[in-house]
Amino acid sequence: MARAIERIERDIAAIKEAIQAIAVELQSAYASYLNTLGLAVRKQLILASYHLCTQGYPENFLNLSLNQRQQLQQAIRKLGQVAGEKLLACIQSEEVGVDEGDEGVTSSSSSGLLDTSNSQSFTADTSNPIELVKWQQNLEEVTQEILKKLSHDANLLIQKSGVLPKKLPEPILAAAAAAASEASAEVMPGPPNLLNLVIEIENEQQSEDSGLTQIMAINLRLGEIEFADVTLSSERRQIRSILVQLNKLGREYQKKHREKAIAEAEAAWRASWFE
Repeated sequence: MARAIERIERDIAAIKEAIQAIAVELQSAYASYLNTLGLAVRKQLILASYHLCTQGYPENFLNLSLNQRQQLQQAIRKLGQVAGEKLLACIQSEEVGVDEGDEGVTSSSSSGLLDTSNSQSFTADTSNPIELVKWQQNLEEVTQEILKKLSHDANLLIQKSGVLPKKLPEPILAAAAAAASEASAEVMPGPPNLLNLVIEIENEQQSEDSGLTQIMAINLRLGEIEFADVTLSSERRQIRSILVQLNKLGREYQKKHREKAIAEAEAAWRASWFE
């Protein structure tokens, strides 16, 4: 029985080494992916802002002076740059998930924009497949949060410039993406990474037509960003391939730990049994 336990322990050690190799490969793949994503996000943010200003609210944009337009465009580029830096910071740090107080991240934006609140710090044991999967899932959640915050900050910026109507309060802008799935919201076709909705506001005192409000706002979506970038799509497929390998090793890891527990329990039973 002792030999069986030793054999199982050798198998577990070999699996852990393979998982550590997968972890290095996964981290490298994500570093490349997030770098490409940062560049793609900047492009898509600028493109979405262009469509919002020229097709969504062209009259409001034309009312701005040349200096105001340039300041708006520069601020949008800055937001995209900060988001790209924040995406890279997620993988360059030992910890996945950046707290608000982490140096080198929030300091890149003096205005405090894009600070990700409630971001859980997590350091993974790269030989443990369960922790490695948590590391990967946490990284994906932080990525989505950065895109969500970037969309929100961009909408507020464009609204303050006078392009987005002032009558749209911040809670409506913040909840616009969620409203897309509600029955009271009609999603209209339009350019990618833009939310184009007609929302019905219930008010019995208003006429039927006056209760309808059209909203166009920036809503950066990871799927659309990946679809528009061939390199990014390829790197996402590579990550999926690595995760398939990790899941396979994870099943073997759990199976061997189960075998070890059974073997140790059987040995403990025999050691304590007496007639």
